[in-house]
Amino acid sequence: MKAIITGITGQDGSYLAEFLLKKNYDVYGLYRRSSVDTFERINHIKDKVNLITADLTDQNSLNETIKDIGPDEIYNLAAQSFVPVSWTQPALTANVTAVGALRILEAVRHINPKIKVYQASSSEMFGKVQEIPQTEKTPFYPRSPYGVSKVFAFWIMKNYRESYNMFTTNGILFNHESPRRGLQFVTRKITNTAAKIKLGLQKELLLGNLDAKRDWGYAPDYVEAMWLMMQHKIPEDFVVATNEVHSVREFCEHAFSHLGLNYEDYVKLDKKFLRPAEVDQLIGDYGKAEKVLGWKPRVTFKELVKIMVDADLEKLKKEQ
Repeated sequence: MKAIITGITGQDGSYLAEFLLKKNYDVYGLYRRSSVDTFERINHIKDKVNLITADLTDQNSLNETIKDIGPDEIYNLAAQSFVPVSWTQPALTANVTAVGALRILEAVRHINPKIKVYQASSSEMFGKVQEIPQTEKTPFYPRSPYGVSKVFAFWIMKNYRESYNMFTTNGILFNHESPRRGLQFVTRKITNTAAKIKLGLQKELLLGNLDAKRDWGYAPDYVEAMWLMMQHKIPEDFVVATNEVHSVREFCEHAFSHLGLNYEDYVKLDKKFLRPAEVDQLIGDYGKAEKVLGWKPRVTFKELVKIMVDADLEKLKKEQ
């Protein structure tokens, strides 16, 4: 089997590449050329995957890549995925995250419509939630340019599935974290800063809305769900979540207490980290994924926080 992963250098891309290699796939990773090396997350498997420069904003590069490789599966994980940046760069976010998915579909439709396509959808599509918990049938109400872009990508996948009989599947993934999460994301910012404070390298942690609630899972668990969706006989859409909700405050509490610290002594509010439109609570129901795919999360919230804190502490000690 041959698989293309867009966004292979990201958190999910790196874990999915590892997962597919264990399944004996030939893995092709698409990455955007930049002046800075972005291979940190895949350095340990770099010699086992085929890296190709291409860009979701460039139709020709996608056409040529898909034509040359002839993949069985494409996992579209690439995006401008940082919600705050989507407010400062909304047009770029739409071009990459929304229209980028369409460009992949157009390439597949013209080259080989039998190629299966996975789209990384997001719980941010639910935004101002219309029901709790959120399922595959919950109406979308996105609250950021990123969320709006993901809604477009979701519906264009569904439209091509129904219009051209293509195998397109949307994985509506709720927040999923790991030691490979980018430092700009709140969970990694918490664990990394807590470890720095423990080692005397930093004095405080500045955050926005501590009462925002999210459904947090472990990224390696979630990439398995992606693969299971692509093996299902019929292309469908699935919520991937934990059915649990925890606040940013709780995340801080667990991270700091794991290091023997009280978060209240170090965490300060900084209004610059507040969103123009806040998403207050996201919690997903993975019942369909469990029933149809046999998938369920393995790592608990407390275990996730501990994994991330320990990894950051170890990394900082090595750097010292």
